[in-house]
Amino acid sequence: MTKHVFLLRGLTGSLHEPDLHAALRAAGVDRLQVNVDDEPVAAAMRIPELDPPVAAVVSTWGADPAAVAETLQRVAALVHGYAVDERRRLDPPEAWDGTRADALANVAVLRRPGDLSQEEWLRRWMVEHTPIAIRTQATFGYVQNIVTEAVTPDAPRVDAVVEELFSSAGITDVHAFYGSGGDDAELGRRITDLMASVARIGADHDLDLVPTSRYLYALQPTS
Repeated sequence: MTKHVFLLRGLTGSLHEPDLHAALRAAGVDRLQVNVDDEPVAAAMRIPELDPPVAAVVSTWGADPAAVAETLQRVAALVHGYAVDERRRLDPPEAWDGTRADALANVAVLRRPGDLSQEEWLRRWMVEHTPIAIRTQATFGYVQNIVTEAVTPDAPRVDAVVEELFSSAGITDVHAFYGSGGDDAELGRRITDLMASVARIGADHDLDLVPTSRYLYALQPTS
């Protein structure tokens, strides 16, 4: 079942409204993931590449992406959709009841550097970088989405969308974010190792980093 990821910019309404969910269900959506930059993550770090910045990321499975994008335009000025190949490196705990996950869900929008082939970029990212990212950060969920094609007109170039889950304490506590246990020397080592690896995949520039709250909805058809 194909997964689609939609980047929303310029939010004009709520992604939690029952009427919107009913319209998405009519468009064929039965599972909905909403990642939104909202009040609980207001103190977290952001890196905006796009202007206006990404304000939310919506994921759906199997539904017609054109119909989903049209529906999402009710609540966002700009909607960009992508078909993706999902890789779950650390499965996050999930409850499809619409409650907010007790987490900081960082979403990174990646672009492959022009001097790296797709094959080499994926090798560096999937084989070399992933274990370093897991070792140097206190993540308990890590989902990689490799973009296979854009599914909306004029979508900006995106090569991957990554979601990493951290404890809520990581919003304001750097030691909680990196899992360094209050040891400043260990924190420095982890940051140095991570940033060197990030640079090898080109994620030290041309990057959108969006802190979000994570909500999962099961949109069951009405009887």
